[in-house]
Amino acid sequence: MKLFLAGLGILIAGYFVYGKIVRAIIQPDDRPTPALTDTDNVDFMVLPNWKNMLIQLLNIAGIGPVIGVITGILFGDVVFIIIPIGCVLMGAVHDYVAGMMSMRHKGANLTELVRLTAGKHIYRIFSVFLLLALLLVVAVFINIPAALSAGLAGGGNSAFYWSVGIIFVYYICATLFPVDKIIGRVYPVFGALLLLGTVALFVSLMISAGQDPQLLSESAAFRSKMFTAANNKPILPMLFVTIACGILSGFHATQAPIVARTIRSEKQGFGVFFGMMVVEGFIAMVWAAGAMAIYNQFPELLGTNANGVLAQIANHFLYGNLSTVVVVSVIVLAITSGDTAMRSLRLSVAEMFHIDQKPILPRLLLVVPLIALTLLLLYWSNANSDSFQKLWTYFAWSNQVIAAFALLAGSIYLCSIKRPAFITIIPGAFITFVVLTYILWISPAHGGPVGFGLDLHDAYMISGFLTVITFVWAKFRGEEVTLNK
Repeated sequence: MKLFLAGLGILIAGYFVYGKIVRAIIQPDDRPTPALTDTDNVDFMVLPNWKNMLIQLLNIAGIGPVIGVITGILFGDVVFIIIPIGCVLMGAVHDYVAGMMSMRHKGANLTELVRLTAGKHIYRIFSVFLLLALLLVVAVFINIPAALSAGLAGGGNSAFYWSVGIIFVYYICATLFPVDKIIGRVYPVFGALLLLGTVALFVSLMISAGQDPQLLSESAAFRSKMFTAANNKPILPMLFVTIACGILSGFHATQAPIVARTIRSEKQGFGVFFGMMVVEGFIAMVWAAGAMAIYNQFPELLGTNANGVLAQIANHFLYGNLSTVVVVSVIVLAITSGDTAMRSLRLSVAEMFHIDQKPILPRLLLVVPLIALTLLLLYWSNANSDSFQKLWTYFAWSNQVIAAFALLAGSIYLCSIKRPAFITIIPGAFITFVVLTYILWISPAHGGPVGFGLDLHDAYMISGFLTVITFVWAKFRGEEVTLNK
């Protein structure tokens, strides 16, 4: 209980104290934003600040801060401290810098920002990787909400595939139509539902924990099954891959340009990008607490499917319609990230090949092959339970690779405009070290997908060396390129 409350304190202090430092480095001003200079009434237009905040929150708060932390809390109650520290020092900085870079470069997508900062060779490699990663995101964010929706309906495979169809139709509409027609109208309703569900669960957990403070601490049964290096789950790198969104998510950098194109003033960017990531950190903390509590009360759930644990948390700590509201709010989380993931796919491909997106026909021609590829991934991921686990693993790892690229680009950008770059270099170096260690260490023998399978100590050493080289290069690269301040 004490660690959980301390974590909430870190989130609040991080927003007001560290956030002030970050904002002073970025120096938002009164320059015209892309919403004003490049208005096309499709992707570029001014939306109210409160709407931008809700759109950004729902864009970024996908299933990761729920499903990810339900699994991630098995690393122990230290997660209650790691989540808020990581959220403030890594995730919120990542989102804010990515959003402001996009706003200062005509609403550029992450691929274009990588080209401007890191150069065309890295850009080409990253572009292919990003498109594949976004396809994984769309597939995951159709699969999970469809499964949860089918569970609420009490159906089997037929209910699942009906849910897939309905969600897919919504994704296509949200991808094709102007941002204010669907996303700008339904997100406020979805946002209210999300906040209601999260607050309801938080209040219920606080009441239960007040009666039994040990509910949010490691019990003996919990410790017997928690993740450790001995069972191939070392905190470095596994925790930061398992909790794919509650601490840091490269996916957010692909979403930031959507809102960067609808913000009236740079000064609104801090609340939209930094602030909404802190709110996501709160969501992750609430679900981590719910998972810890349910595992302590029902130890037999340890190691079981996270979707089932999610439903158990809602049913146990809430009653009647409120439990349904919480599950629906999680479905909303996934859907409102999946639709903008597909939109980001369209925008990224259009930007790469210079395809005008104002007419609807080019938009439609880009979406059709994306639909086909996503359907193939969905079919594969539901072939058996192992297939979906592989899909989630690749999604989580690729998510953090994107974050490493985004923070690398941010570091080059800050060095280029002669601002203190430690705010991006520190988290960028850390997550680069994590993703390199993961791919060098992971293997079927270590309980994961195919990797190099090195000894963990050797993986640490090689990753550390490569990380240092990467960010020394970033500093020198920043001194060579010229970017908009």
